[in-house]
Amino acid sequence: MTAEASQAEPGPEPAADGLRPLRVALLTYKGNPFCGGQGVYVRHLSRELTRLGHRVEVIGAQPYPVLDAQDAPGGPRLTELPSLDLYRQPDPFRTPRREEYRDWVDALEVATMWTGGFPEPLTFSLRARRHLLARRGDFDVVHDNQTLGYGLLGDLGAPLVTTIHHPITVDRRLELDAAGTWQRRLSVRRWYGFTRMQKRVARRLPRVLTVSGTSRQEIVDDLGVRGDRVHVVPIGADTALFSPDPSVPRVPGRIVTTSSADVPLKGLVFLVEALAKVRTEQPDAHLVVVGRRPAEGPVAQALERYGLDGAVEFVKGISDAELVDLVRSAEVACVPSLYEGFSLPAAEAMATGTPLLATTGGAVPEVAGRDGETCLAVPPGDAGALAAGLGRLLGDPELRARLGAAGRDRVLRHFTWARAAEGTAARYREAVAAAPAAPGRAAPRAAAPTSPRDTGVYPESRATC
Repeated sequence: MTAEASQAEPGPEPAADGLRPLRVALLTYKGNPFCGGQGVYVRHLSRELTRLGHRVEVIGAQPYPVLDAQDAPGGPRLTELPSLDLYRQPDPFRTPRREEYRDWVDALEVATMWTGGFPEPLTFSLRARRHLLARRGDFDVVHDNQTLGYGLLGDLGAPLVTTIHHPITVDRRLELDAAGTWQRRLSVRRWYGFTRMQKRVARRLPRVLTVSGTSRQEIVDDLGVRGDRVHVVPIGADTALFSPDPSVPRVPGRIVTTSSADVPLKGLVFLVEALAKVRTEQPDAHLVVVGRRPAEGPVAQALERYGLDGAVEFVKGISDAELVDLVRSAEVACVPSLYEGFSLPAAEAMATGTPLLATTGGAVPEVAGRDGETCLAVPPGDAGALAAGLGRLLGDPELRARLGAAGRDRVLRHFTWARAAEGTAARYREAVAAAPAAPGRAAPRAAAPTSPRDTGVYPESRATC
């Protein structure tokens, strides 16, 4: 092909912002959307970034991400970067067979598990570094989804942007507070040993994204990251999926929550206690928990103490459509968390038009809005306040209708994945523009902020970037 012909060939179609589309490596050491908020983030952000015209390759370990539109032209691609998958079901904390070991990183992964630690953030970062350097030039930007491992420091072949949903030091603190014995406290400290690494790595990152003003302040306070390096890009709900549907009947007395029963941060034990109080006056009140039923611990003990086995149901492994219909069928959705960095369950419930009762823990008020306008808000860790809120909502259909409609409107205006992708792509442009240009190729121009969401400012945020 002649130089003239090569120059005459059209380049790639511009992205939605009018500039050259970016090639994005999106890293996630745990990406399955059924395993928590990080997987949901990867799934929806990768889809919306490709809709903006960017080329997204998700690089992840087990449990592998589930991606939307993966087989569609221009859709996100998945590259599997396997670990030893030491925590898989049905044999968690397994010892691998000798033939499974591939290199020293595998040996480090097993040794850390044997000493009671959690190795995956470190070992994934080491594997990701090796993979990225072998593919130098394939990406314009690397986006790490809260791995915060040593392997992601230094040259990766492209500028790094990191999302920290909230500091895991918060989880560690709450679990230590809930630990009843010195043996349990020792186990918690060993498991969360990786947070020391995450603190060191976070302080050296040039650009951090987070999902709320509360998380931004926690990152500054707990991790010691300079405030000018932390930028708020709110996430949101899939408002096409989580939407009202009048054909789905409301079940009288039904309360729905999403919770990992064995995680103190989620506050499920207080909701169980509240349900017991409510049922003394409203015996049809019952709770459906999207999550695993605990075999032991505070929640299991509360269920037995209050005789609630028949009034609390746990469901897991349901499809997206089943989850949406479950939320639609509830008279009340509840977020009883002691702390949240954002709260996707709150946004998703509000998007369906289901009235929300939520605590004021962490960033929940930034999502749920003001008490009495878009939700009912109560203090975290207060079973009596939760019971009062549940009783009020279950007994007042007009209040439920008003809060449900206002909540849906709030999410549509402020918390959608399309808006999240636009804000994230703008931060990518800034990172690329600030990095030295690769030899022989000019860096793409940065897009100037055009709206409040590009600056990280949004309603009722406690802090801005």
